[in-house]
Amino acid sequence: MSRISTPDLTDEHPGARAIELQLRNFGGVKQFGGAAVTIKCHEDNSLVKACVAEPGEGRVIVVDGGGSLRRALLGDMLAEEAARNGWAGLVIHGVIRDVDEIGATALGVQALGTTPLKTEKLGMGQRDIAVSFGGVTINPGDYVYADNNGVIVSAQPLL
Repeated sequence: MSRISTPDLTDEHPGARAIELQLRNFGGVKQFGGAAVTIKCHEDNSLVKACVAEPGEGRVIVVDGGGSLRRALLGDMLAEEAARNGWAGLVIHGVIRDVDEIGATALGVQALGTTPLKTEKLGMGQRDIAVSFGGVTINPGDYVYADNNGVIVSAQPLL
């Protein structure tokens, strides 16, 4: 994928929607993009674990964790598996843990922040549905682009 600049992309494509949250870039890859696979879950990362085990094919996992700051939806082992399986990155409306290890992993990761606490594994949540956070609805198959400036979403590929 060519270099991603979300400011340049929004200048060229005014219909692109910016997620209105101060997500932080935690991954070893600072610019990433691809087609969205969506997950909605609350303090249970069972679906995230299952998803990262699949072939990523350069896609982006968008996780709506409801903005919870209590339980990490991604840690180092899942991030490493996502990178091995070809995922471009994850955008998480929630928190992560193992930030030093994730920062050394060849994966894009944007999240609200961090916590040391893991989630319960109860198999709860939904996948491949429209998720909404930060003033944007992200549908499965939408295109997501992220860099240090933020995260944008488009129904069509911008690169």
